[in-house]
Amino acid sequence: MKRQFTADARNQLWVADIAYIRTFAGWVYAAFVIDVYSRMVVGWQVATCLYTDLALDALEMAVWKRRREGVDLAGLVHHSDRGVRYRAIRYTERLEQAAAVASVGSKGDSYDNALAEAFNSLFKAELIRNKGPWSGINDVEIAVAEYIDWFNQRRLHGELGHLPPAEYEALHASPETPQPALKTS
Repeated sequence: MKRQFTADARNQLWVADIAYIRTFAGWVYAAFVIDVYSRMVVGWQVATCLYTDLALDALEMAVWKRRREGVDLAGLVHHSDRGVRYRAIRYTERLEQAAAVASVGSKGDSYDNALAEAFNSLFKAELIRNKGPWSGINDVEIAVAEYIDWFNQRRLHGELGHLPPAEYEALHASPETPQPALKTS
């Protein structure tokens, strides 16, 4: 990746990472997949275990969401840190099935996944620290769902001209094929 965190269109580059959340019942983990072009969180999952399924479920949500919109993900670059979940056989096979290209950062260098790390910092500052303390996974999961909805639909992003990701994507969507004008006599 060489710290390239820009994209000219949706689904060219996704970044992924996992955030750790302390609760009264123990640790909860949240995995996110973010489209670099629009900063849209396209996939997420919350769990009490750091197994591959956590990251894989977030990826599945992202793939499902974009495919439901009729998007071909061939050539998409999916970037993450070198975490074992992202290098797991099932994870890399799923990327291959989606015709996406896996990319991982260099060992021990958080700057190689800076955009995902920046999202995690925002997530922790805007939700986890402000709304806690947290009882357990149930209240975290509800709060994350509400946060992602707010983040994607209403949160203004300076990098996007002070638009929310969903509005930015809608504004920059490729125009549909124009329909022929109706003849009127």
